[in-house]
Amino acid sequence: MSSNFDWTQSYPSARKPVFGRNVVSTSHPLAAQAGLRMLLAGGNAVDAAVATAAAMTIVEPCSNGLGSDAFCILWDGSALHGLNASGPAPGAWTPDYFRGKYGTEARRPPMRGWDSVSVPGAVGGWVALSRKFGKLPFGDLLQPAIEIARRGYAVPVVVQQKWTAAAELLANQPGYAQAFMPHGRVPQVGERFRFEAAARGLELIAASEGEAFYRGEIAAAAERHARAHGGAMMAADFAAYAPEWVTPLAKDYRGHTLHEIPPNGQGIAAQIALGILSHFDLGALPIDSAACQHLQIEAMKLAFADVYRFVAEAASMEVTTAQMLDDAYLASRAKLIDPRRAQDFGAGNPVKGGTIYLSAADESGMMVSFIQSNYMGFGSGVVVPEFGLSLQNRGHDFSLDTASPNVVAPGKRPFHTIIPGFLTKDGAPVMSFGVMGGNMQPQGHVQTLVRMLDHAQHPQAACDAPRWRFNHGLEVNIEPGMNAAAVQGLADLGHHFNAIEDSYMDFGAGQFIWRLGDPAEEGYVAASDARRDGQAVAF
Repeated sequence: MSSNFDWTQSYPSARKPVFGRNVVSTSHPLAAQAGLRMLLAGGNAVDAAVATAAAMTIVEPCSNGLGSDAFCILWDGSALHGLNASGPAPGAWTPDYFRGKYGTEARRPPMRGWDSVSVPGAVGGWVALSRKFGKLPFGDLLQPAIEIARRGYAVPVVVQQKWTAAAELLANQPGYAQAFMPHGRVPQVGERFRFEAAARGLELIAASEGEAFYRGEIAAAAERHARAHGGAMMAADFAAYAPEWVTPLAKDYRGHTLHEIPPNGQGIAAQIALGILSHFDLGALPIDSAACQHLQIEAMKLAFADVYRFVAEAASMEVTTAQMLDDAYLASRAKLIDPRRAQDFGAGNPVKGGTIYLSAADESGMMVSFIQSNYMGFGSGVVVPEFGLSLQNRGHDFSLDTASPNVVAPGKRPFHTIIPGFLTKDGAPVMSFGVMGGNMQPQGHVQTLVRMLDHAQHPQAACDAPRWRFNHGLEVNIEPGMNAAAVQGLADLGHHFNAIEDSYMDFGAGQFIWRLGDPAEEGYVAASDARRDGQAVAF
């Protein structure tokens, strides 16, 4: 695989590719090192991933917490597995519940507070992964996170920027200031932040293999806190939860196969876009040209048009994923793209007739693609104080429109933005990867894969390259650093854009581990996005 890459320095970068037989890559160094500790202790890539994920809840609290959701795709050495660890709506949630509280004009649940919180699934995901594939005792995997939470850590640059931006919005949410504004303010860059309450929560989770979280003290505390602050979440909602093992969706592109978690997630958007782009010879176009970027933007628009119209929890969808990924249907969608102008597309008819990401791989061949998120910065803003339980706001993505496939209902999972990616070739593993950042995630998957598969850019170069982000209509954000000729060319084609200088979410942040050959011999090459504070580590 490695011989196909152009290893030259393609773009200005703070990072170089990292090579090794055992690798962990994520957006905070302490979390990456927590995973590496598990590998050095004789654990495998799943042990490393769980340890890293637990540590990330402490060191990047603006992006995830103990009350997050998660998804995973992993190669166990012989087969691919998917895990959906996103949680459902509380049993009391209906359209009438929200309209009764927020008025008949409400279109979706609120953005913050207890009424934005669906049942958190990440902890259940950690337990499920450890039980099915881990080697080390589950309790050992959480020890680095417990140590970091108790001793504290120096707050890094990018995390502190987003912490500051969120605090003004969330300071009055129940439990937020107590947890995340020590001394009545946001920690400064380099200042030590301790999270003793989360250490207590992690200790209970470690000792009980998650039982305290879903059927014990933590669930009971969540119910008390919800009741005290106007929420409907019950301990029974926690107790009823279990993550789901799923078969990842597959879509071929340039001799490889991209795998994504099936709905309720948006991963299918990347597969739709690449299925459309397979009808164009992108390799014949200069990678950083307006012509090449225009085709990708238009394909992404078409993908999102269908995803936002049709994707919900699978049982509620009006169409199947097979229909949405059908080759003939995607060929018909590709014909709508005009190389000479930007367009605003609507959904087709497929019926015939702010997140953290981590990747880990070990010398046995196990590869893990894992993503975990509280959705918007600090999620709901709600923190259950006894155990540092910072809760996501995924419930905000439900609709209150009873005609929508994504309408809220008791026990139903909402539309989800977080998506781990995995690449294979001829049934063999090639790369575990992901790009964080809301609806930037499938866009990041598409842009980096086109660079690697159509233009032979190595993973770190594909990660470093400037990106665009489609928003809506004809509006596209352009990352600073994109060459002036391409920017002007896109403007001439009718794209409306502006540059956003944001190193955290707006253009995503990726982690990539590419298998070079026999993991015990050639090993892997890893890339970590300089848009975050993280790193790839290996031995």
